[in-house]
Amino acid sequence: MRSSGEQTGQEVEERIMQSSEEQTGQGVEERAVQSHTELHNPVHAPIPGLGFRSIKTALAAAFTALIYAFLPNSNPTFACIGAIFGMGADMEESRRSGGNRFFGTVIGGFIGLGLYWLEHAAYPEGCYWLRLPMVFLGIIALISMCVLFHWPGGVQPGGVVLCIILFNTPAHHIDYAIHRMLDTGVGVVIALVVNYFLPRSRLERWFGLDRERKTKRSFFHR
Repeated sequence: MRSSGEQTGQEVEERIMQSSEEQTGQGVEERAVQSHTELHNPVHAPIPGLGFRSIKTALAAAFTALIYAFLPNSNPTFACIGAIFGMGADMEESRRSGGNRFFGTVIGGFIGLGLYWLEHAAYPEGCYWLRLPMVFLGIIALISMCVLFHWPGGVQPGGVVLCIILFNTPAHHIDYAIHRMLDTGVGVVIALVVNYFLPRSRLERWFGLDRERKTKRSFFHR
């Protein structure tokens, strides 16, 4: 029998492999954190820490507010929110994000209006306790429709509109719901327009980042 202080070659190898795996896992975690940080702090950005998407998002929101400044009795809040949600890194992502926002708002708005009408048809003064099963059924219907039409990202914005109509509806609830849908659509469209006319390739060319990238590429391929 060998003493407790002795170690076989297999045990030594197992300990070395275990130590190596721990170090490897730590290295992977560190690289993941570093990669996440780099995503939020773009190296090739006109403003340190801000990428082109950030600039386009701010531009779309400001442009939306500018348009609403010329519309009497209008509030740009929901339109600006639509522009922010509708901005993506490229046109495909922008269409997906904006579509989620707009589709969810429309579906949630119509479901909320239907439930609001049913509640006040049964109780003209309103009934809070009836809204409890209504909000449950409304959210289920919203999720089902978003999944059915392949817009799962519309659940959150649609749920917000639905709950506002049920629990915090202004006096003119129909006008509120319709304006919310239209304003969201305006914001999403403006985000798409900004993304269309300011693609990443064009912005890189304006800021000279394409030349910098070509110079580095030619340097490393010498």
